[in-house]
Amino acid sequence: MKSFRDVLRWRRESTPVPWPRRIEDAPQPPPPRLPEGRIGATFIGHASFLVQLGGRCVLVDPVWSERSSPLAFAGPKRVRAPGQALEALPGCDLLLVSHNHYDHLDLPTLRQVRRHWAPPAVTGLANARHLAKAGIRGATELDWWQSTEVAGLRVTYVPAQHFSARTLFDRNISLWGGFILEAEGATVYFAGDSGWCPHFAEIAARFPRIDLALIPIGAYEPRFFMRTQHMDPGEAVRAHRALRARRSLGMHFGTFAGLTDEAIEGPEAWLAEARAAAGVAAEEFGTLPFGGSLDLPEVRP
Repeated sequence: MKSFRDVLRWRRESTPVPWPRRIEDAPQPPPPRLPEGRIGATFIGHASFLVQLGGRCVLVDPVWSERSSPLAFAGPKRVRAPGQALEALPGCDLLLVSHNHYDHLDLPTLRQVRRHWAPPAVTGLANARHLAKAGIRGATELDWWQSTEVAGLRVTYVPAQHFSARTLFDRNISLWGGFILEAEGATVYFAGDSGWCPHFAEIAARFPRIDLALIPIGAYEPRFFMRTQHMDPGEAVRAHRALRARRSLGMHFGTFAGLTDEAIEGPEAWLAEARAAAGVAAEEFGTLPFGGSLDLPEVRP
């Protein structure tokens, strides 16, 4: 738990590296709907992904809004557009929301998702009320380690070291976490937001085959303030190895200015250094271009 004094110290001692006002990324082709037997991931930006598994399309923490904020005129603002237009996606059979922070649970985007596809939704305890504000009613709430079968997939809510809040008065009233998705023996892990913690090894013990892991690598500065909530890229590599993931992708970086003090290029540069120091191959743990997609076979080589 961080105190108001910690916040004041951050603001007093902060030396944030300026970000560019806008970045125009090269356009990426829209992802096709993959058949059964393939694992897909399309990086929209920050922590937003389209995951494909078992022939199903799953939207995770979708945020298409210009700001990560309850206000349309203030708060962390995008420096780059979403990597894919919402309308360009091949569908949404299931919606997952890891926790209630504004950079993960965005009501305007959720309203668009409901209008386009009206998917079933899964989230953590006491978060369904937020989704209901976007017209997404009847979301399944899970505690850590609880599972449900929905849209032809098995979904398990798993621990993360983080916190929740949407106002000054609701801190930790609702739960935060990550997701394990399973279909036909294949497994995808979405970490949500998390500091480094032994829960990664516990997840690996319960799910010994993780084909693809989506792991946060950004929003880590200043360390005295962020350490318990957000991993740095070195810790992300430790998490990748603890999970024994076949393939990992970095997320939670390079999108919203004002969330963190590190340079916009810092997370990917540090990830490359940490990966080399740990003897992890670039093709084992890297990042996707914004809007880019990964297509993997479900069967291990």
